[in-house]
Amino acid sequence: MKAKLLISSVLLGTAILAIAKGGDPVLMTINGKDIKLSEFEYLYHKNNQQQVEKETLDQYIERFVLYKQKVADAEAAGIDTTDLFIKEFEGYQKDLAAPYMAEDTTYTWQMVNEAYNRYKTEINIDHFMLPAGDSPKVTEANIHRMDSIRHCVMAGEKWEDLVAKYSSDPSKAKNHGHYGFISALMFPYSFENVVYTTPVGSVSEPFTTPYGVHMIRVNEVRDRSDVHAKHILKLFPRNATAEQKAQCKAKMDSIYALVKAGVSFEEMAKAESQDGSARNGGELGWFGRGRMVQPFEDIAFNLADGEISEPFETQFGYHIIKKVAHGIAPLSELRSSIENVISRDERAELIKKNRLTDLKNKYGYRLNPGLEKYLTDGLMQNGNRLDSAFVANSIKGSTMPLFSYVGKKSATVGDLAAQINLKERLAAPDAAKDYLMACVDRIADKVLSDYHAGELVKTNPEYRNLLNEYRDGMMLFEISNRRVWKAANRDTVGLENYFAAHRDKYTWDEPHFKGIILSAKNDSILNLVKADVLAMSSDTLTDGLHRKYGTDIRMEHMVVKKGDNVLADYLAFHEGDKPERKGYDAFMILEGGIIDQPQEMSDVRGAVTSDYQDVLEQRWKEELSRKYPAKINKKVLKQVK
Repeated sequence: MKAKLLISSVLLGTAILAIAKGGDPVLMTINGKDIKLSEFEYLYHKNNQQQVEKETLDQYIERFVLYKQKVADAEAAGIDTTDLFIKEFEGYQKDLAAPYMAEDTTYTWQMVNEAYNRYKTEINIDHFMLPAGDSPKVTEANIHRMDSIRHCVMAGEKWEDLVAKYSSDPSKAKNHGHYGFISALMFPYSFENVVYTTPVGSVSEPFTTPYGVHMIRVNEVRDRSDVHAKHILKLFPRNATAEQKAQCKAKMDSIYALVKAGVSFEEMAKAESQDGSARNGGELGWFGRGRMVQPFEDIAFNLADGEISEPFETQFGYHIIKKVAHGIAPLSELRSSIENVISRDERAELIKKNRLTDLKNKYGYRLNPGLEKYLTDGLMQNGNRLDSAFVANSIKGSTMPLFSYVGKKSATVGDLAAQINLKERLAAPDAAKDYLMACVDRIADKVLSDYHAGELVKTNPEYRNLLNEYRDGMMLFEISNRRVWKAANRDTVGLENYFAAHRDKYTWDEPHFKGIILSAKNDSILNLVKADVLAMSSDTLTDGLHRKYGTDIRMEHMVVKKGDNVLADYLAFHEGDKPERKGYDAFMILEGGIIDQPQEMSDVRGAVTSDYQDVLEQRWKEELSRKYPAKINKKVLKQVK
């Protein structure tokens, strides 16, 4: 199944390179592939926006040709066909395509707006609940039972009495079925919908959520009013005494006096407040009732906009509040938190289903006739279990198509096997049908999303150019790594030869210490090491010491000038005080000393490697020019804007 579902993603990689139709002329051809004017202009203008000094067209086109020649070399090396590349590219493809999936973003925006508009209103409700039950039959029975209770309420029986007798809500002992004021985003979406669509004074019809069977009564509706505030906090010490609390109060009184005298509240919060809001000038943002401890909440809500409270005590310490404003935070400030809630509740699934429905309609999705009956008849076993034998014998390997779209068949019953969980308990054939069609939809979502992304490549130039830029950038990095960066590091012989041929180029302006500094955990170990050094052969010295002392010592090879390393400064250049080295506070020069100039390539390996990379780069450029000559259409080049 995995291989089949990857086909659309692999085809997308080739679609990116497809020639777009219409008025987008070919600017150049490299290695038999056409590069359109639109792609060149996109990258040219993006490059100039990022440069301090703008490049001329002639300067940029020379760089652009080299860039495309390197990409051609990466393609010739098969970089874009590796599993690692395909997997990474698919991730970029998904992320980059998301903003262009208009159906998804439009419906999400509708849900955000709905939640924000509901958030402006608080609704006082009473609540009644019965268990959902572990089967549709039990749930249905509880719905009928709730309907009977509703008739009792409508006939005048007291809500509290009925709640006490019949409600399964665990909170009834405290609230007696009275929830008070609630707002949007506090409860499951299915619950919220009933709350916000039931008229004041009415009792809802019984309804279900994943948590049970419910009924609500709406008592009152009011406009919500939140507070935007800042504060300064001095925390009480743990188990604070009366004297410590008094000291805390005295500090806050001094701060309050300064603020009232005109010192910036925000600057005082940064300097004096003892919670996380301090770094932002005491900013608490917007909050509603029930979010803050008392008396913090009441004081904040009772202040006038712009007013600053006197110091007051809570269980945490002493506070001073500055009320910035009241009302509702703008959508721009709440959108992120609203989207976060939506992404974790029932709305996320609704958005996903809506998007899939749009894709199905857009691309002529057709479910294979007879598929539902074939699956539900064959998969049910003993009334509520999935038949593993049917999966093994009749589903795995089956080539029966699941569905078709844009006139072609895609995905098979065999692909469905990986989606089916044989441990799923299904109460009835209808439940089996819903479960299996959800499995089919998961496959349809993948197939249609990939196809839609492929269509975006053809129809949306902005997305096509952006995705192509990412693809080429990935390939350019990998081929440059192979041909230049890693190649230079690995070519030790080449580095040695280059150093030998250009030895005069690598000189120092000041002496360097070259050698090994040994650190020991204490002076006793260092003295033992010194004795062993005299008895050991220089050829086996470092290996012998490592074997004998293990982690009691540490050896550092270095080539450094004065100021580069505190140990070398102290031991070799005799500069500064003895360094403090926690854990290894005794040290010595094991071997080496001061040298005036590099003795071998390894002494200046970094500089030699950088220069050798330039050599490899130049050789590569010459090779690219021969292998992939660019054919540029001069007339089209004049059209660049």
